[in-house]
Amino acid sequence: MRSESPMNGDTSPATSPRHRRHKHPSAFGGGGGGGGVGGGGGIRGARKSFSSAERFLYCLLLRALKRRGWLLLVPVVYVAGMLFYMGGRFDGPVRDSVILRRESPGSAYRSPLVFERLLPYMEGGHGNSSNALMTTWHSKVGHSWGPCISKKLSQEELPSSNGYLIIEANGGLNQQRLSICDAVAVARILNATLVTPMFHLNSVWRDKSKFGDIFDEEYFIDSLKNHVRIVRQLPEDVFQRFNNNLSSIVNLRVKAWLTSSHYVKKVLPRLLTMGAVRIAPFSNRLAHAAPSSIQGLRCKTNFEALRFSEPIRTLAEKMVDRVKKRSGGKYISVHLRFEEDMVAFSCCTYDGGDEEKRELDDARERGWRGKFNKTGRVIKPAAIRMNGKCPLSPLEVGMMLNAMGFDSTTTVYVAAGKIYKAERNMAPLRRLFPLLETKESLASPEELAPFKGYSSRLAALDYTVCLLSDVFVTTQGGNFPHFLMGHRRYLYGGHARTIKPDKRKLARLFDNPNIRWDSFKHEVQEMLHRSDGKGFELRKPNSSLYMFPTPDCMCKQTEEDVVDT
Repeated sequence: MRSESPMNGDTSPATSPRHRRHKHPSAFGGGGGGGGVGGGGGIRGARKSFSSAERFLYCLLLRALKRRGWLLLVPVVYVAGMLFYMGGRFDGPVRDSVILRRESPGSAYRSPLVFERLLPYMEGGHGNSSNALMTTWHSKVGHSWGPCISKKLSQEELPSSNGYLIIEANGGLNQQRLSICDAVAVARILNATLVTPMFHLNSVWRDKSKFGDIFDEEYFIDSLKNHVRIVRQLPEDVFQRFNNNLSSIVNLRVKAWLTSSHYVKKVLPRLLTMGAVRIAPFSNRLAHAAPSSIQGLRCKTNFEALRFSEPIRTLAEKMVDRVKKRSGGKYISVHLRFEEDMVAFSCCTYDGGDEEKRELDDARERGWRGKFNKTGRVIKPAAIRMNGKCPLSPLEVGMMLNAMGFDSTTTVYVAAGKIYKAERNMAPLRRLFPLLETKESLASPEELAPFKGYSSRLAALDYTVCLLSDVFVTTQGGNFPHFLMGHRRYLYGGHARTIKPDKRKLARLFDNPNIRWDSFKHEVQEMLHRSDGKGFELRKPNSSLYMFPTPDCMCKQTEEDVVDT
């Protein structure tokens, strides 16, 4: 039985008086009478049960005490302390000792433990004197910037066309957007007539929408008519020339990130010879760096010519009006990438156990057959998590926003597809932010019916509501947040009111179940301040102007410009 302390009713006899001399008790077996390891003979009894390592330590300690060589205790205590910390124990020969290793960082999904520990502070509003939505995001830009695309584009009459450019855009909504913008630029470089882009049916997105279902095709053609010729389909005579088979048109498998000069040297001769070229797939096919006139055309295409189709615009405007009325005019939007395909692709583990592993393995095989089972491929979920590559879960997003100062009175719009295990995973976020809105809460089933089954059209609704929010929060990389950040900079004078968290730091915070609220909040607040400071950024040579529109698409405004606007 475990002996009890005096405070718990210990009935053991009192210790001997100080003046009574006695031998030093064993440091391991205890002194005095009684049975057990230390009973019946003190040192001799202890020696019989000690291991060789224990006897060595005991003799060293006894010798140090006799000679008053207390300095020898320093290394002994240090070694003993280190062994105790590492989990070592001397219950046998050294070769049989067991080292108990601590779990490596990121090896488990510990965020729910952190949530439970910090929940009283988050619900109690400790340290949140005011809602961050009302006090944050004062622009730190010392000068004003505004769109100036017209100054960067020439208005010269278009020369005769060299032929037709056919491209096939792949991926989701914003990867398609990227392909369209670059296709317009390449058509200008080649002086080609662009056929309205076709959309590839992606195995993940599975959206059969055509260009006109998502974008206003007539507006697109009219907006760019002074810069590029665009037609809805290949003329019949050209189509007949190629035996009614588009695949017989020269299909150029060009590499990504090609320069303008490459298209002139390598592609233009084929276009002049054949009369048409087809590039499929067409994603990331033009380098970020390009002549100023080409950059200006990319800007005009993305920020002005590519507006959504009328059905999307109509419903999206209603959704924005409704969320503003419910929130009193201010709301934040969160791009939550916690759909099954995203969680599966990340190869991160959460807390679903065997069922989660089976479901995500199946999702990986459906979407990317064999990609994750290649011979020699090693997947390390712990390393992925600590490198900040795992999608933030709704629970983690809730904790982050609360620590940043957004409270339960904040209206949060969640832009997402079908959340993985939505009922379970969304509950913590809804608990912290009860004024949570989604497409389904802002639009009726009848209004959403024409969009069901079309992921790109649904994403366009999300895009619009996020674009017009007071604060946009990105939780995972990708084209959606990158285009939104650039578009918001374009609308808000070069300053993006966007929270882009440091996910490596968050991974470290969420991995510590014993973290204190004040420490957690301090780290997250620092993250918020850095995001605010990076709202305005000039584009670097190898960066995308769709994310950094300044200075290619925007100019410093004079006082006259400000008055005119």
